[in-house]
Amino acid sequence: MTAQAGVISEAPKVKVSNARPQEKDLYKMLWDKPEYRDYSPGEQVSHIFLEQANPKAKATILDLGCGTGRGGLNLAVFGELDVTFVDFAPNCLDADIVPMLEAQKHTLKFVEADLSEPLPVEAEYGYCTDVMEHIRPHHVDKVLDNCLASAQHVFFQISTVDDGMGILLGHKLHLSVHDYKWWLNKFNERQCIIHWSKETDDTAMFYVTFRGTGRAMVDAGTVNTSNEQIKKNVAHNIKQGYIQVQPHPTNDIEVMIVGGGPSVKGQLKKIKELRAKGVKLITINNAYKWCIDNSLTPSAMVMVDAREFNARFTKPVVDDCKYFLASQCNPVCFEGLPKDRTYLWHTQSDEISEIIAQEHDTWYPVRGGSTVLLRAIPLFRMLGFKRFHLFGSDSCLEEGKHHAYEQEENDGQLVLPVDVGGKIFSCNPWMASQAQEFIDLITVLGNEVELEVYGGGLLHHILETGASYTDIKEI
Repeated sequence: MTAQAGVISEAPKVKVSNARPQEKDLYKMLWDKPEYRDYSPGEQVSHIFLEQANPKAKATILDLGCGTGRGGLNLAVFGELDVTFVDFAPNCLDADIVPMLEAQKHTLKFVEADLSEPLPVEAEYGYCTDVMEHIRPHHVDKVLDNCLASAQHVFFQISTVDDGMGILLGHKLHLSVHDYKWWLNKFNERQCIIHWSKETDDTAMFYVTFRGTGRAMVDAGTVNTSNEQIKKNVAHNIKQGYIQVQPHPTNDIEVMIVGGGPSVKGQLKKIKELRAKGVKLITINNAYKWCIDNSLTPSAMVMVDAREFNARFTKPVVDDCKYFLASQCNPVCFEGLPKDRTYLWHTQSDEISEIIAQEHDTWYPVRGGSTVLLRAIPLFRMLGFKRFHLFGSDSCLEEGKHHAYEQEENDGQLVLPVDVGGKIFSCNPWMASQAQEFIDLITVLGNEVELEVYGGGLLHHILETGASYTDIKEI
């Protein structure tokens, strides 16, 4: 009781609040409740990761925000992977998994770490399920960056609905609930290569490669057309109703990409042998016409160049071929192409992103280097293919020839001698640049693709010798 100016009044009531504990303390309490362990999303979707990534046995993987550990254990058992459990709650692992850390320490480890801080461990793969929706909004970007920085390729499964277990402690658990498109934008902002994704009624799943693991790759897609013309092409093409490219599940189908490098002439027999065995034939630019002239029907044709003269590269139109043209290609290149077999894909730049977003809520940029070859590989990886044979992908001249056929647009270009580990190649400037970007591409994609390069050119030499970016020197 207090007295004020002769008036007796009651003391103010103390307000009792259910203050939210620190996140680490909250989850330590939750993992002490058996019912919180009943369902493990990581356990349920581990097979999806294994199907999409198809990692080799003994590959290393971080189970990021591992929880019970049952998801990571599945990866160790069924994928034969070397698993490191990562979580900030030391009591999260199931009781029967804890002793395995000692008995199976060659394949199972536990690291106590907070995903909102840079991680003390790295691996080839990351596996992050039922985590991102739990992150405080102001930490989402930081956690995403840390997860992507810790592994070359990362699988995410994210709930897009409110939680049902917060009632156990009286605190909401899903603090960052967003739809599939919101999360897709987060990965696009980071210029991730999205190999596969899926939206369900209550989750968003992504399997991505973070470009930051290698040197920054060129992303303009062309250096020979003005930005204004590119934007004009994109603005027109996205309104024409072409099928938009989107990620597909990983498959085991072999494909060959045939380019116009001079060595392709000597590989015609091998190309026909592979074609007879059912290997899909993907042609780039004018190699499409070269294949047709040599009695080879392409499965697909790919183009990225924005110049008008490329229109001749899509002729003649043939049955059973699909046409994959970048949205920045000149509209005349699309003329005469069957709409049901013409697919539109997009490079990435701020200028065209704004234009595309006006027409499409969801789209998937194809990242890569500055040439069509270096886009075709990530494009078809996004479409589910991992096993590539490369023909006519020389990135150098042969007996003074830049292509296996006449292509006057490339005549008269500067020729540079390029030294790669003591072997000298004659290259046009764009060829030397492509060789450097090829190293970037295979560094970033890592074991996401299996490549075999034929013909003995510069790219073949790089792959055979494991040459690095610094090994390529202009003389």
